[in-house]
This record gives sequence, structure tokens and C-alpha cells, in this order.
Amino acid sequence: GVSTGTDALALSMKACGVGPGDEVITAPNSFIASAGAVAMVGGRPEFVDVDEETMNLDPERLEGAVTSRTKAIMPVHLTGQSADMDPILEAAGRHGIPVIEDAAQSVGATYHGRRVGGLGRLGCFSLHALKNLHAYGDAGVITTNDEALSQWLLKARNHGMRDRDTCEFWSANDRMDTLHAAVCGVKLTYLDDWTRERREIAKEFCEALRDLVGVPDE
Repeated sequence: GVSTGTDALALSMKACGVGPGDEVITAPNSFIASAGAVAMVGGRPEFVDVDEETMNLDPERLEGAVTSRTKAIMPVHLTGQSADMDPILEAAGRHGIPVIEDAAQSVGATYHGRRVGGLGRLGCFSLHALKNLHAYGDAGVITTNDEALSQWLLKARNHGMRDRDTCEFWSANDRMDTLHAAVCGVKLTYLDDWTRERREIAKEFCEALRDLVGVPDE
């Protein structure tokens, strides 16, 4: 748990070694925090255009954007719809580049039956009040299956401290407030039910507006 979704992105950049002069490939149509997190650590956002149907990063355009300076790939799961992760992960694997998922808008979303945030090396979520799962204020979450990254992040969010008396490296105070954690711990038990209800409501809107140009079938 961290203080904001933006801090989740910035800390994940640092965990993957992104620094001055490094490039991070991402989508150009996300909220400013996506590109801003790259710039916060000294990197340069390298935009790859999106697929016209999904509005998420287009994997077919990805390969041509990779350079010797590319340090990470950050697909954005925009408005609850997952990016096409399999070809993105395949391209990243060929180049040995980590994938950081910006899942700030997509808590609970899935890709071929798998939860977003658990597909790349790191997943970043926002718990801002506008999100489907939100804290009592602002907060964020980082997910990873990499134990070494997890241990580094636990220190990085807390001034780089290993314990109360030992600081291993300089870092900021990016911890999640205990009250926010408690609120989200309760809300998590309702998340799947809330998500199903939102989807049912969305289907009703799509059905009622199906004759309008640009409205999806489901």
C-alpha cells in the first residue's frame, strides 16, 4: 500500500531502474499521471498510439518504438478495459524489458480470466475517490510476484528504511495511511459484487442506446 496511484507508478519506475535518460513506452491518451510518473524519476515517456477499437496501447506499433534506451513498457488498462497483454508481454520478453501495468482505472478487471495487475512485473492501482475501489481519501497499491522487488518497495515507500534505526537508501514517505488501509480492507469484500452490478447497469445503457453510432454492443 502506498499514498497515491501516482506514487505507485513512480516507485515502480524506480524499482525497475528507470532514471535520467531512460525511455518508458506508454499510451498517449491516459491521465497525465502516467507520463508524469516517468518524468518524476527523470525518464522520458515514449508514446505509442492506441488501437482505434479498444483505445489501449496497440501491440502492433510497440516493436518499432523499442530502442536501446527503453527501460520499461507501461500499458494502461483504460477505463476498466485491459490492454492486449499477451503480445505486449511477448515483445517485452524478446527485449528483456519489464512491463509495468498502469491499472489505476481497472481494479477488478480481467484479461483472459486473469486479473490485471498480476500480468506484468508490477501492477499499479489508484484508490482515489473516483475509482471503483477507493480509500477514505487518496491511496494506491503496487502488486508484484517478484519477492526482491516487493522487499525493495516496502523500504522505498518508507524513507528507504529497513527498520526503525537503519536506512539503506534515500527515499520519500509514500506509505498508505492506516485508516485508508482499514477502509479498503472492508470494501474489498464487496468489490466483486459491486463490479457485477456496474456491468449490469452498463449493459442496460448499451441496450437502450444501441442504435446510436459509437455505442458498443456490450
